[in-house]
Amino acid sequence: MNKVLIIVEAGVNHNGSIQIAKQLVDKAVEAGVDIIKYQTFKSEKLVSKTAKQAEYQQRNIGKRDEGQLAMLRKLELSAEDHYELIRYCKERNIRFLSTAFDMESIDFLHSLNMGLWKIPSGEITNYPYIKKIASFMEPVILSTGMCELSDIEAALNVLIEEGVSKEQITILHCNTEYPTPYSDVNLKAMLEIGEKFGVQIGYSDHTRGIEVPIAAVALGATIIEKHFTLDKNMEGPDHKASLEPDELKFMVSAIRNIEQALGTGHKIISESERKNMEVARKSIVAAFPIKEGELLTEDNLTVKRPGNGISPMRWNEVIGTAAIKDFDEDELITL
Repeated sequence: MNKVLIIVEAGVNHNGSIQIAKQLVDKAVEAGVDIIKYQTFKSEKLVSKTAKQAEYQQRNIGKRDEGQLAMLRKLELSAEDHYELIRYCKERNIRFLSTAFDMESIDFLHSLNMGLWKIPSGEITNYPYIKKIASFMEPVILSTGMCELSDIEAALNVLIEEGVSKEQITILHCNTEYPTPYSDVNLKAMLEIGEKFGVQIGYSDHTRGIEVPIAAVALGATIIEKHFTLDKNMEGPDHKASLEPDELKFMVSAIRNIEQALGTGHKIISESERKNMEVARKSIVAAFPIKEGELLTEDNLTVKRPGNGISPMRWNEVIGTAAIKDFDEDELITL
């Protein structure tokens, strides 16, 4: 299979600090991921003054009286921060990506020539947003948290109508609860998405741990997206549903192992096991001494290792023939 694209979602886990954002780059590189992704937004253009935090944000931050606007202002990256991060990602040989959360930010990211767009779950019903991204006719990754098939179909139609080909689109199955209960993951829905829409599929994970993204790869995911942080105990909305660096390394290693283990889909004898055939399989041998000319029967024949003689699958062919020579006990029968 083709290499799975692993995207680590640094998101807002930098807590508004360019130093932390760069440390996240370092840890992503150490883990061996392909892309590190951030979030680009102008707080005032993203949420209203009255917008409340999501329940998981209140729970993770512990500031129930603080609205979304106040929370997001602390997490916003400046244009200069973006330029510095892009330079640093190039220096560390990892691809930079960011998700735009407002129209102005789409224009800004377009100016950075990323060549790839990630549409988050919350924007999948935002027609002007999707249309604008589609107008660039570049590859798109579409997350589908809080969606039914009809929502996905509507967004997909906008992308295609505006010039993005199906071959350029990957749809990620997703659940937006942070962390997602295992009982709500519904991972098989990823397969339904692929069958229904005929596109590449992937999985954006918000569960604790690494089991589900690994399982997604085994089911055919071509892209895995996973939040990560330097420390789950840091203050912020997403840290607790994120992997720490050591966990991220384990996940990447497991995914790369699964890629190799999936193979071609054709049942063959592997080169590594070919040498075991003679040792583990059996041959037709003499159960006790047999004289030349004596009929070979079920009484004077048996099967034993090694498997370098006549296969027991030829049993009926051998039975009833005459011994061509004297055979000692356990000697391989020849015809």
